[in-house]
Amino acid sequence: MFLLLPFDSLVVNLLGISITVLFTLLLVFIIVPAIFGVSFGIRKVYMKTLLKIFQWATLRIERGAKEKNHPLYKPYVNGIIAKEPTSLEEEIKEIRRSGSGKALDTPEFELSDIFYFCRKGIETIMDDEVTKRFSAEELESWNLLSRTNYNFQYISLRLTVLWGLGVLIRYCFLLPLRIALAFTGISLLVTGTTVVGYLPNGRCKEFLSKHVHLMCYRICVRALTAIITYHDRENRPRNGGICVANHTSPIDVIILASDGYYAMVGQIHGGLMGVIQRAMVKACPHVWFERSEVKDRHLVAKRLTEHVQDKSKLPILIFPEGTCINNTSVMMFKKGSFEIGATVYPVAIKYDPQFGDAFWNSSKYGMVTYLLRMMTSWAIVCSVWYLPPMTRQPEEDAVQFANRVKSAIARQGGLVDLLWDGGLKREKVKDTFKEEQQKLYSKMIVGNHEDRSRS
Repeated sequence: MFLLLPFDSLVVNLLGISITVLFTLLLVFIIVPAIFGVSFGIRKVYMKTLLKIFQWATLRIERGAKEKNHPLYKPYVNGIIAKEPTSLEEEIKEIRRSGSGKALDTPEFELSDIFYFCRKGIETIMDDEVTKRFSAEELESWNLLSRTNYNFQYISLRLTVLWGLGVLIRYCFLLPLRIALAFTGISLLVTGTTVVGYLPNGRCKEFLSKHVHLMCYRICVRALTAIITYHDRENRPRNGGICVANHTSPIDVIILASDGYYAMVGQIHGGLMGVIQRAMVKACPHVWFERSEVKDRHLVAKRLTEHVQDKSKLPILIFPEGTCINNTSVMMFKKGSFEIGATVYPVAIKYDPQFGDAFWNSSKYGMVTYLLRMMTSWAIVCSVWYLPPMTRQPEEDAVQFANRVKSAIARQGGLVDLLWDGGLKREKVKDTFKEEQQKLYSKMIVGNHEDRSRS
């Protein structure tokens, strides 16, 4: 028994040295740079190396598929059905012309009109532009993670070995490192904001609160190995305004907050999230709502209006889509944020899916599973564009203003601009959408009939 003591002592010493070295590396290369907002460029070298490996793996798959006579990889195209932007009236007119030969101005209903609605229904089922926005974005190359393009079927011994090596790196090295960083960032955020919260209001408290938030968010960004490129920083949101952005993931907050200082808006939670919220609100005037208050639109609007009217308060960060979209499109913006009358600062966020899928499919994965997927991906790479501030025009209503802002974000981020409500992720299509098509068709028939009566 006593002979084992020197060996036990050696193991303890080696473990202590390892922990000390790890903590020193974290402090020197991650925590200190996060405090001062600098980078040594290690992540960019890491990203370039991964790109070369992905390119080699994809070429190997294509070459192997040809040798085995397997179906070759085909680049992903947005949609499987070719569609032309034509109106209901134009399409029915074409169907009537090619079918019965009658003109569109015939007074009675034509049986051939049914084919238009049948075709539209089949197109919607086969190529649903809403449902596919809630699944992983298709890849153009294999990233040694999951396959999100079914053409990646060929596998070889070398690719298998490379994939296995990647699993060891991601789970045995990157995951523990990232968990340690995330724990450090969250602990510092709770501790720092709690301490700052006891200081009297003034410039000193505001200065310390700002830098505590920035430091902790930057550490959390490094916990995801996030490589972010910010564009047009002169357009960053300012006090008394509202920052609106497209929504892909809960980490959108961290991505933006690591480059700016925002007042968060959200529902009060329990557990660890509740602890973080209570600590943050002590140092900064965030806007948290009780569960019962969230459903009261007038109360929410009142609280937000009071916040933006105080030009000394931070800009509010809001995601008007209300749910996460897979970063291929921007869906309907809820009008509530655009009724307040404040200056709106649009932000476009575009992720690169080659290194990891940032999209959170909340109907498929819980928060813990999602975070595990994030921390075991290669990296999170994205671009952020700050667009010029926008204000509501005198002739615009809130819906028109929201659509104008949404279009600007979609155009800058290279995303598809959709009119659909993101709530369709969990709900059925509202009757109003069906009635709209019925009204268009009825108006077309009735309108033509009225025109003939006048003549």
